[in-house]
Amino acid sequence: MNKHDTVFACIDGLATTHAVVDGAFWAAERVQAPMALLHTLERPEPMPPVGDYSGVIGMGAQDVLLQRLNTLDEERGQVAQEAARRLLAEAQTRVDTERIPSLQVLLRQGDLTDVLLDHEAQARLFVLGSQHRASAARKQRLDHRVESVIRNVRQPVMVMTTPEFAAPAGFVVAFDGSATARRAVDAVARSPLVRGMPGLLAMAGEPTPDMLQQLQSARDQLTQAGFAMDTQVVPGLPEEALPALLQSRGNVLLVLGAYGHSRIRQLIVGSTTTALLRLCTVPVMVLR
Repeated sequence: MNKHDTVFACIDGLATTHAVVDGAFWAAERVQAPMALLHTLERPEPMPPVGDYSGVIGMGAQDVLLQRLNTLDEERGQVAQEAARRLLAEAQTRVDTERIPSLQVLLRQGDLTDVLLDHEAQARLFVLGSQHRASAARKQRLDHRVESVIRNVRQPVMVMTTPEFAAPAGFVVAFDGSATARRAVDAVARSPLVRGMPGLLAMAGEPTPDMLQQLQSARDQLTQAGFAMDTQVVPGLPEEALPALLQSRGNVLLVLGAYGHSRIRQLIVGSTTTALLRLCTVPVMVLR
């Protein structure tokens, strides 16, 4: 397997699992990359210990109870393994292996972020689902697994925000002139994933003349790279204006640069990216 070439679908059996598989397959086919279905079994919480009741029920009885708890732990692990195998087998049926170079099926144990860091040398893209939804932009916490992954991995992460995936017909780049936003534009210019799609550079708020100049410069860069690009300035805060804009665009992919964006600067820790990932009903690509 070549370095940084595999699209990983990180599935968990929750509501967005089908969208994660379908979105990862779409991406793998677009860039003609190998794909991997990855399920991580997190280590279960230990069963509560049996207290020392030997004076009441006798040592023999306590030994029997401890043995039964050990047996339950083993059975619980076996059930989890079987459920994981069935989940991966069902996910495989959604992938047309004739349309991508190859498909791996991986079952790992441990913390999801640690597992993804172990596979990062082979990863081109990680795809995962966010299970938490919000109805307002303020004071919302992001799915802790998504937050941890985006904080720690260096490769792009595509987040499925709804249970169903529709192949994007275009893309929107959230742009504010920051260094992180410019790096996101650089990444888009090189990306075969969105090549051939119409694009929009969207800026929220009251831009300065300098920011408008940077917006035009970003558009020129992407136009020269072969993209058909528009620009749009939308009034209001990004976490309020961008979801409304995206709703009007149909099936699109939102592209964000992580850990930047002046008003989008609090990306994971603050309200803006948390709100965008929870309020948007389109796939979101987060770039480092």
